[in-house]
Amino acid sequence: MNASTRFLTATLGALLGLALSAPASAERIKDLASVQGLQSNALIGYGLVVGLDGTGDQTTQAPFTTQSLRSMLNQLGVVVPTNVNPQLKNVAAVAISAELPPFSKPGQTIDITVSSIGNAGSLRGGALLMTPLKGADGQVYAIAQGNVVVGGLGVSGKDGSRISINVPSSGRIPNGATVERDVPNNFVGKPELTLNLHTPDFTTAARVAEAVNAALGGDFARALDPVSVSVLAPTDANRRVAFMAELERIELTPGEAAARVVINSRTGTVVIGSHVRVMPAAVAHGSLAVTISEKPKVSQPAPFSDGATVVVPESSIQVTQEGAGRMFVFDAGVSLDDLVRAVNQVGAAPGDLVAILEALREAGALRAELTVI
Repeated sequence: MNASTRFLTATLGALLGLALSAPASAERIKDLASVQGLQSNALIGYGLVVGLDGTGDQTTQAPFTTQSLRSMLNQLGVVVPTNVNPQLKNVAAVAISAELPPFSKPGQTIDITVSSIGNAGSLRGGALLMTPLKGADGQVYAIAQGNVVVGGLGVSGKDGSRISINVPSSGRIPNGATVERDVPNNFVGKPELTLNLHTPDFTTAARVAEAVNAALGGDFARALDPVSVSVLAPTDANRRVAFMAELERIELTPGEAAARVVINSRTGTVVIGSHVRVMPAAVAHGSLAVTISEKPKVSQPAPFSDGATVVVPESSIQVTQEGAGRMFVFDAGVSLDDLVRAVNQVGAAPGDLVAILEALREAGALRAELTVI
């Protein structure tokens, strides 16, 4: 048994022992990080969906559909006279997109998404013709073809009325593309592997390096920054795969997330982290109700004044303040539970809660990062 084999055997044994003895509350490296350079690759293509039930592109408004159909027929040996402009309603021009996973091999299949780029009403019942899918480098990595599965529904009437459920102009083809080319990767060859954390954090990066070094019994891992951790690994492909299989099983307790309040401005959703604290502050919450009513009034002219009877508008505006006297005081170091309880007591809606949090931040009383998405 040579030195490299002994090193690998000892390493795998130590990694397995650490994985089995780790606390149940810890998380695996497999769930916290990914190997640098092994990301998926985006593919895109342009093609035609045929066999639609009259819901295809209107060729007068989408001339590229007719051009594509004419070009395809020419390649198949069918010559369409130049003075003939096919008016088809069962063909739609579509864009095809897909994600090519790392280590994909020729012959494997991947799912694809088909989306109309013309004015097709629905892709239901259509079939995608053979279409090459290209990567960012312009090379063809997969060939797509198959029947489109549409989850939406669209129905229209002759008077122009229409009912649409979900998006019928887009669909999926499970296993609709066949991989034709390998994707280059740098998994084997370099003496080091770089683990990239899904969530940047200095504490987590340091703990990952410490956990790996404890498993290997030496200085084999080092944290490069809050995202990346470099790990020495065997250069042989078989040994590196076995090494990574055990390395992913190492468990550790990641660092706690920073205090953060996330607000979705579109839906009014507010998410408050557990470490959010509020400094001493007094908050008053109220709302104004403005009522404007229009009451038409008839204006009658005086006798013998040669005037005309007219209708003049009369506006009435009332402003009332509801919830007067709603004020609560935050003491130093108020926790998340106290903050939510106080806001609920005054009956604040999500929009009001956003205003309160923003006001607390402007006053310097909110000890958290406020993120609006």
